Amino acid sequence: MVAIRLTNTRTRQKEAFQPLDTQNVRLYLCGPTVYERAHLGNARPVLVFDVLVRLLHHVYGDAHVTYVRNFTDVDDKINARAAETGRPIRDITDETIGWYHDDMDALGALRPDHEPRATDYIAQMITMIEQLIRRGNAYDVEGHVLFDVRSFPQYGRLSGRSVDDMIAGARVEVAPYKRDPMDFVLWKPSDDTTPGWDSPWGYGRPGWHIECSAMSEALLGASFDIHGGGIDLQFPHHENEVAQSCCAHPEGSFANVWLHNEMLQVEGKKMSKSLGNFFTVRDLLDRGVAGEVIRFVMLSTHYRKPMDWTEAKANEARDTMWQWRLLVKDVEPAPAPSPEVVEAVANDLNTPGAIAVLHKLKDDPALLLASARFIGLLLDGDDGWMRQDFEVLDERADYQGFDEVLARLQSRLTEIRLQAMASKDFAELDRLKSALTEAGLEVRMSKAGIELFEGPATLQKRVVELAGDIGA
Repeated sequence: MVAIRLTNTRTRQKEAFQPLDTQNVRLYLCGPTVYERAHLGNARPVLVFDVLVRLLHHVYGDAHVTYVRNFTDVDDKINARAAETGRPIRDITDETIGWYHDDMDALGALRPDHEPRATDYIAQMITMIEQLIRRGNAYDVEGHVLFDVRSFPQYGRLSGRSVDDMIAGARVEVAPYKRDPMDFVLWKPSDDTTPGWDSPWGYGRPGWHIECSAMSEALLGASFDIHGGGIDLQFPHHENEVAQSCCAHPEGSFANVWLHNEMLQVEGKKMSKSLGNFFTVRDLLDRGVAGEVIRFVMLSTHYRKPMDWTEAKANEARDTMWQWRLLVKDVEPAPAPSPEVVEAVANDLNTPGAIAVLHKLKDDPALLLASARFIGLLLDGDDGWMRQDFEVLDERADYQGFDEVLARLQSRLTEIRLQAMASKDFAELDRLKSALTEAGLEVRMSKAGIELFEGPATLQKRVVELAGDIGA
C-alpha cells in the first residue's frame, strides 16, 4: 500500500498517515460563508483537499472515503446583504451555493460526499451547547452562551499560543457579560429582523465556531481523521472547534490530523480590494482563463508555502496544458498513474513534484493522461477552451508562408515603433503588442529592434488578421 505522509499542524511534524478505520477514512474541510462569489484564495483549500481526496480514493477505494465540506448560511454578513438588497436570505444563500458549485466544478474539484448547511443542523448545535454547559465548559448570561476558555487547559495548542499571550496581542470582543476576554460566543440573541431559532436561552442563533463542531460530529463522529482549511482559520476558528468538540466529547479525539494551506498573493502582493488586485474565480473564468489552467497554477506551489498568482504563471500554465492536451488528444489513459506521481502526492501532497514528473512523461501520452488525471488535470470535458486552438491547428496548411508573415509584421512593427518614439505616443504600439501576445506570439523589444517568436499556442489565423489590419 502507498505510504502517505502529511504535515500535521497540531504536532508540527510530518507524520505517517494512519486512518482510524481503513474502511471509512473521514475528512472535513471548512467551507464558504455563502453571500458572495468565491475569490481566488477561497479556491486554494478546495484544490488542496481535492488532491488529498483523489489520493485517498486511490489508496483506500472510492467507497471507503467520506469527505465533508460545509456551507455557512447563517452569518451577520449574510444578514447585512439581505438588508441591503431586500432579498430573502434563503434566495441569497441558494444563489451563492449555485455559483460556488459552478466555479469549483470549473476547477475540476470533486463534489464532497456531504455538503451540510449550518441552518440544517441547529438542533445538533443546541444539543452540543447543552452538553458544554452541563460539563462546566460554557455558561449562559443575558441571552448569550459563551465557551469558558480557561476550562480547557489545552486551549492554544493547535495554534501554538498561550491564552495570556493571545489576550495581550489579539483584538477580542470586550463585553461586560464575559468572564474572560477570550471566551467566545456559542449562542447569541436575535431580534425581529435577524434570523433565529428557539432555544433554552431564548430566541437566537449560533456563533460561527459551533457549527463545524456540530456538523462534523453528526456526519463523521466524535473522532475522525483529517480536518483542514486555510491558515487564516487556524486561530480562532479551528482552535475554538478543538476546544468545543473535545470538551463536549472527551472520549473522542476530534481530528487526528490538521492540514492548513498558506495564503495567496497576486503579483507579489496580498490580494486586496484596496490594491485593485482582488478577483474572484469567476472573474478569471470570464476573462478566458481556463479552470484547469487556474488549477495548474495553484498546484504548482506546495500547499504549505505562500502562493503567488501572476499573469506570467497563468500564461506558462496555459502553454503547458495546450501541449499536453495535444499529446493526449486521441489517447486512452493508462490503467494506472505513474508510481512517481503517486509517490510525490503521497509525500505531503507535493503537487509541484508531481507536475515535475508529468513533464517527463511526454514520450508516454497514455501514462501522462492517467497521471495528470490523478491530480485533476486533463479531465474529460475540460477542453472547451482548446477548441479555437485546435481549429487553428487544423487550418495550419492555410499559412504555409507564416514565417514570411512574421517577417513582414516585424518590419511593420519596427516602423510603428519609430513613429511612436518620434511622437512620444506609444498607445498604438502597446495595443498591438498586447493583441499579438494574446494571440500567442512572444514579442521582444530592445534597443536593437523588435523580434517576434511563435509559441506552441500561437493562433496563426489571428496573427495573420492583425498583420493585415496594419498593412504588413
